Order: sequence, then structure tokens, then C-alpha cells
Amino acid sequence: MARRIHELDALRGLALAGIVEFNIVQMTGFPRPEGPAADHPGAYVWEALFIQRPFPIFSFLFGISFALFLRTAGNRTDRPRLVLLRRLLWLGVFSALHTLLQPGEVLKFYAAFGIVVLLPASYLSRRWVLGLGVVLTLAASLTFNGLFIIPGLFLLGLATAQYGIPDTLDQRTRQLGIAFAGAVPVTAVMLWLQWQAGVGHPANYRILPAGTVCAFLITVGFLLLMRTGLRRPLDAVLGPMGRMALTNYVLASVLILLADRLFDLGHASGFAPIVWTGLAIGVIQAALSIVWLRHFRYGPLEWLWRALTWWRPVPIRAVQ
Repeated sequence: MARRIHELDALRGLALAGIVEFNIVQMTGFPRPEGPAADHPGAYVWEALFIQRPFPIFSFLFGISFALFLRTAGNRTDRPRLVLLRRLLWLGVFSALHTLLQPGEVLKFYAAFGIVVLLPASYLSRRWVLGLGVVLTLAASLTFNGLFIIPGLFLLGLATAQYGIPDTLDQRTRQLGIAFAGAVPVTAVMLWLQWQAGVGHPANYRILPAGTVCAFLITVGFLLLMRTGLRRPLDAVLGPMGRMALTNYVLASVLILLADRLFDLGHASGFAPIVWTGLAIGVIQAALSIVWLRHFRYGPLEWLWRALTWWRPVPIRAVQ
């Protein structure tokens, strides 16, 4: 079994918690206010934290995971890309079923872009993958953004793994510090431009590009935090969530629908009930993930996905 990279598990858990906040608004039909940011400071803060911030991180990490799985599969079979194709096809099946709960779910796009972008790109040199990733990410950030940013971020994640960065994260504190210092002023400018554009859908032309920059700052900032005394609690809480990302992503949809049924979140008077509900769901997911992984190697959907990918039984009980 490949060595787990705990920083990335925890980062994935953080991104998942942020995605839940956005999905609550999307699934309940809560109306985002529109107008000057000064008139809606709560909406501005929520948009600055959760719109196109956790989603790019999650997409980038998917590209890394693809590369790491390809490497592991290459040690087990002579046809690793066939295994990955089967893995992506099964992800498409899961996403089709999940659409019954959440019509706006994104895993179906992950499966599709994984097949048409990541699989072919795995034959290219890492320089080509990196170059294409940069071009596609910049092009999407400056134009349509949204789901169109997935291919570029997938490729950037793939290139990151191909250059061996995940395996050497513990040696890159100085590089992370430089990246963070450079990202702070750029992020500040983008957030100021977002403030000038206001809040709501008409401001998406500023919100979405700012999101890509903010996502980068959050990523390097979090990885720096994982080099402090906060590493242990962050890893303990967010790491299990990240290891069970697929299970928690689907579970969140169930919990959101239940919370909306109980509290009518679509007609909430402000963002506070949305945020508190998202935090409550995060606490539930963290607790369940911690307990589950004490007894099992994988989350339930992760185990099923792995078994279907390899088309053979996979041990699930944790080694005591």
C-alpha cells in the first residue's frame, strides 16, 4: 500500500468542509443577495471564503491522487491506465446515483475530465503537463471559470505529483513560505476588486477569478500551519475526513437535505444559519470518520470504489 501523505489528507478534509458550505446554498435554493458589498458584509465574507475557494483545492488534489494511484497501479499491473479508466468509470456511476440527491454535484465532471484530460495527459512529459495546466487554468480563470477550471487544475495536480512534490513536502517549508508571501499581496488586491464588484451573481466575474488566487493562498497557508504545533490537531480532525472524502461528500448531501427539512434553510434570514449548519455537518463528518477509521482501512464508499476498480475483494478491516 502506498504511503499516505497526511498533509494532503488534511487539506482535502478542509476543502471538503468548505464545499459543504457552498452546497448548502446550492441545494436549498438560498438566495444570494446582490448589491454593494458594504450593504451586505456577511454575504461578502461568505463569498470570499466559500465560492470557488475550496473547490479548486479539491480539484487540484484530485489530479495529485490520480498520479499517485497511477504509480501504485503500475506496481501491481502491466496495464495501470486500464485500471484507472475503470476507476473513473465507476466514479461516473457513483456520481450519477448521487445526482438523485444533489443535481448540481461535480463528481460527474471529475469522472468525465479524468477520462478525456488526465488519462491522455499521463502519456505526456511532466513539462508538457505543467505547461498545459498553467495555460488551461489561467484561461479558465480569466474567462468562463466555474467548472471549466477543472481540467487545468487536474493537470497542475498531475504535474505536481510527477515532479515529486507531495513526496518531499517536509523539505519544502522555505518554498511554501516564499509562495505564501508572494500570494498575500495578490490575494489582497483580488479581494479588494471583489469588494468593489459587490456581492451576488452579477459579481461572479470578480468573485471566481479571485477564488483561484485565494485557493492557492489557503493551500500554502494550510501546509505551513501543518509545520506548527497545530499539525497534530489539524491532522487528527481533518485527516480522517480527507481519507473518506467520497463517503463524506455523499453523506453531506443527505445531511443538508435533512437540515433543510428541519430548519428551512432556503428561507433563512441570513448566512449565519448556513454557516452554522455547515460547521455542524463538518463536526458530524469528522467524528464519524475518526470512529470509522479506528476499525476500518477505508470509508465505506472508498472501499466499494476500490473493490470495483480492481474487480476483486479488498480487505477492509484495520490492522490492529
